[in-house]
Formats: sequence, C-alpha cells, structure tokens
Amino acid sequence: MSRRSIVANLDAVTIFLYLALVTLGILSIYSAVYDVKAPQPIYNLSIYSGKQILRLAFAVILVIGIMLIDYKLFEAFAYVFYALIVLLLVLVLIVGVKIGGARSWFDLGFMRLQPAEFAKLACSLAIAKYLSQSGVSLKIQRKNVGAFFKTALIALTILAVPALLILLQPDAGSMLIFVSFLLVFYREGLHSIFLFLPLDAGIFFVLALVVPIAYLSFAVLVLAALFFGIYYFLRGKITRRLVMSIILIALVHIAYAFSVNFIFENVLKPHQKERIMILLDEEVDKRARGSRYNLQQSKIAIGSGGLTGKGFLQGTQTKYDFVPEQRTDFIFCTIGEEGGWIGSSLLILLYIGLMSRVIIIAERQPDGFARIYGYGVASILFFHFTLNISMTMGLFPVVGIPLPFISYGGSSLWSFTILIFILLKLDAHRNRLFAG
Repeated sequence: MSRRSIVANLDAVTIFLYLALVTLGILSIYSAVYDVKAPQPIYNLSIYSGKQILRLAFAVILVIGIMLIDYKLFEAFAYVFYALIVLLLVLVLIVGVKIGGARSWFDLGFMRLQPAEFAKLACSLAIAKYLSQSGVSLKIQRKNVGAFFKTALIALTILAVPALLILLQPDAGSMLIFVSFLLVFYREGLHSIFLFLPLDAGIFFVLALVVPIAYLSFAVLVLAALFFGIYYFLRGKITRRLVMSIILIALVHIAYAFSVNFIFENVLKPHQKERIMILLDEEVDKRARGSRYNLQQSKIAIGSGGLTGKGFLQGTQTKYDFVPEQRTDFIFCTIGEEGGWIGSSLLILLYIGLMSRVIIIAERQPDGFARIYGYGVASILFFHFTLNISMTMGLFPVVGIPLPFISYGGSSLWSFTILIFILLKLDAHRNRLFAG
C-alpha cells in the first residue's frame, strides 16, 4: 500500500474527533495553569500547555511511524511488545522514581515515562492476537468446557501479569483499567453473567465496609434460603446440583466479605482508605485540606459553571488552586467551571462520538485480530472516561486515572494516540481491500 493510499483510506471522522479532544485538552491545560499576574502565551515551553504541545508534536511523529509500518507487524510482534512492556514494569519497580507515593516513572532527564500507560496497549495487542487464533473461543458449550477454562485462564493471565506489577508500584487506578477487557471478552462470546461479577464484587465491597460481617453473613444465608423456597414453590423440586451451587455462591460471598475487611485494614494505605470512606461517611475527613475538601472543591468548580460557564480563562476555582491536580486527573473541573453544562456536554459528546466510531470501525473489520483490538481500544477509552469524570464528581474514589487526550502528560497522550492510530492503520488496509 502506498503512503498516499494510506492517508486516503484513514477514517476522517475519527481523526477529527481525536484532534478536537487534543485541542480541547491543550486549551484546558493552559487555562488550568494560567497566571493572571504573569500571563504567558499558550505555546511557551516553560508552562504546561507549551510542554503538552511539544508532546503532541512527538505524538505526530509516532503517528507517521505507525503509518509507515506494515500493518501485519502489529499482530506478528504483539507478544514481543507485550514482553517488553512487562520487562519495563519490572524495571520501574527497581530503578523507577517515586512520585506521589507510587514508583511508576522512569526519569530520562528530559522527560518522564510511565510504562503502565503503554501496558494497556500491549494487552490490547496480545489479547487480540491470542483470541483471534483458530480454535480459541470464550463461548461455553458442554463439549468444550475444558477448552473454555483454558482460554479464559490464558487470557486472564495476559492481563493479570502487568496488572499485578502495576499494583505493586502501587497504582490502583491504572490497575483498575484492566477490568475493561471484560467488555472485549463479552464481545467474543463470554457469557453475560461474567459482566455482573465486577458489579457484584463492588456492591459487596461497600456492604462489607458499612455492615457488620455477622449481619452480612446472616443476610447472605437468608437470601440463599429464600431462593430455595421460591425455586421449590415454582418448580416443585430442588436438585442436589442446585443446592451445592447456591451454597458455594453463598460461602464465596461470605469469604469475600471477610477478605474485604482484612484487605481494607491490613493492605490498603491510609490515604486509600480515606478516599473510599469519604464516599460512605461525610464525617470521616475532619482536616482542613483533606480528601473531602479536595472532592468538595471539585464539585464546587463543576457546579459553579452553571449552564454556559464562566468563560475561557475566567474560572476562579482554577485560578486560585482550590482543586488539586487540576491539569491532570481533575482537568474536567476546568472544563465544567469555564464551559459550564454546555461545555461539559460537548466534551462528553466528543467522547461518545469517538467511542462509537471506534466500535463501528471494529465491527467492519474482516479479521478477528483487528476487530478484537478495536474493542480493546473502545473499552479502555470507556473506562478511562467514565472513571475519571465519576471521580471528579464524587461518584468514585479518587484514583490516578487521566482523562484521555485532555489530561496533561506525555505517556498518556502517546499511549492513547498509538491505540487509536494502530486501529486506523488496520482499518485503512481494510478500506484498500474493499476499494480494490
């Protein structure tokens, strides 16, 4: 395929949405760090917006490189890239720099590199390569139960290795994103019941923190007994297999409740406990500038924007540094305050448009690798977008999850850029085939 043919077959809608989000991100970063007393141009390399523009220039170089690479190499070297990222995740635990309590970055002098951001890309390629192989399936059938468990175990291992290494940094936010691959598995045939497992685990996690274990265990046993009673009333009999299954489910939930308390008390760090508890109890945080204070300032910034916002560079919460990490994890506060409901809605629509377009591109791919990879991209974008905005509005504990293309940071921008443009390169090849 010629270079001109590659450019002609790239999906223009996706590129437009990408550029719109990146531009909005640079403007938001500039507004977040704008100093009224000593204003600087947006392209000044001494401020964060200028540095982000420089990072965008390097992202363009990465895009050019992706366009020049043979599309077959992304699948051929998927496992090699995965192994390289796993190696980097091990090395960062040994020689990485510690920032904000997490040893997650390599300090290269002229920049910092966070391998956890590229682990999502590596897993997307590796999972796509594995699940697209002949004979590999996540569909459960009576004749292939053993094959299903083998496939599921290998797929989960591909995700678990980098996820556990990231958790050791510790970076719980980046680790959570690997849950997004459940959506990929569902598209590839995984039974829908498995999608409810994270939700069930999340609900029971909260219940285990606010309800005494004895009461919670009793409630689980009562629900199991009620289920048996209702089932017997409707069916007239109860099989031994059903009894064993329900008892096993009940015992797993009770054991999980005990493990939640143990993990909460003995594994989580004080600030992690605090971030969870402030969502459950308003009286937890009594310090003048504690976690609840930060969350309250985030809500104030978003709510103060009203319908139309205060205007570009006019955000008072932004200017006086009331909201922490406003150029990175809490960048949505700047958009909410200065753009108001209309600006926030526009941002959300851009994300919905991008994710929808990625799914459309994934569904029209002629081969399994490109389709599965496309769903990996869409799922990662969805989780990042949902968790970040939920975090800033107090609907989810505060964790280090950047807003794709908007938050300041080179590793995040580059990893998401590569994610998108590898998919566009694969799609460009598909377009050329159909055009021919």
